[in-house]
Amino acid sequence: MEFYMKLPRNKKEFILFMGVISLISVNIIAPLITCFEAGFYLNVYKDVLSILPIIWISVIIIVLITYIPAETLTNRIVEQNDSFHSHIIINILCTVFLMSILLTVIGTWIGTRHISMEPIYMFFYKWPRNFAISFAVELLIAQPIARFVLLKLHQRKEKE
Repeated sequence: MEFYMKLPRNKKEFILFMGVISLISVNIIAPLITCFEAGFYLNVYKDVLSILPIIWISVIIIVLITYIPAETLTNRIVEQNDSFHSHIIINILCTVFLMSILLTVIGTWIGTRHISMEPIYMFFYKWPRNFAISFAVELLIAQPIARFVLLKLHQRKEKE
């Protein structure tokens, strides 16, 4: 029942779900990672805000690119009869794993407004932190809020 009530049922709901998750994630993850890189200063935060729309668009594109590989990976790990929570946690883990690999490099290029080899050279130093921050935000904040929004939407639709 939780699969039916807390996850998207059609394309419009998928867009809503992805929109809620991506807006929350981008507004928390990008500033946090940048501040860990450059320091927790107001001017650093303002700089992140100026580039946030471009980061958000890149996140949407990368979600769409990694959606099917993450689903495939999830289905290899969990069984059909496993609980809703195990499916969700493993799916978040697989999605964040794939997205964080790409965004550790691409996000640095966008944030610094410069394409260089530096994020590739520093990948194994920066990726674990980026993954941990992203996984925590997705698992504890963004996904629960998005599932709650869908639950309320589905409950309202069923009352009609």
